[in-house]
Amino acid sequence: MTKQGWKIDGESFASTAKASVIWEDAHFFTLLVAEKQFHGEIVENGMEQGFLKVKINHREFVIQKERALDSLIAELGLDKEKVRKLHQLKSPMPGRVIAIAVNIGDEIHVGDELLTLEAMKMENVLKSDGTGVVKSIDIQLQDVVDKGKVLITFA
Repeated sequence: MTKQGWKIDGESFASTAKASVIWEDAHFFTLLVAEKQFHGEIVENGMEQGFLKVKINHREFVIQKERALDSLIAELGLDKEKVRKLHQLKSPMPGRVIAIAVNIGDEIHVGDELLTLEAMKMENVLKSDGTGVVKSIDIQLQDVVDKGKVLITFA
């Protein structure tokens, strides 16, 4: 029997074990593998995007069938998420700097908290949308900044 390639939660998985599915209705099923029963349901049907999100015995899994095109895309390195290289963080609004969460030399990744601006009595946490290393911090706590002011420079 030939191996069928699958991805479960993003990791490749190949199996020669016989499996069968008994459908209860359009959402619920029983999976039979090696004489064991597993009860499941389809949580999200993303077949147009090439995946199914299922819940089996109270655990959720994302299942995708591996295709030849997927292998080619991975070999070419085109499956890697594009991450923007940071150069400067500019103030998106006028406000007062009430917290600085980074130091010079810190390595920054997507989603990392950089600083907090207070504007119109609201605290706005500015997070990174790319990667970089903090080269300089061009403001200090309690500074009042205008929109477009350079707050942090990255190397």
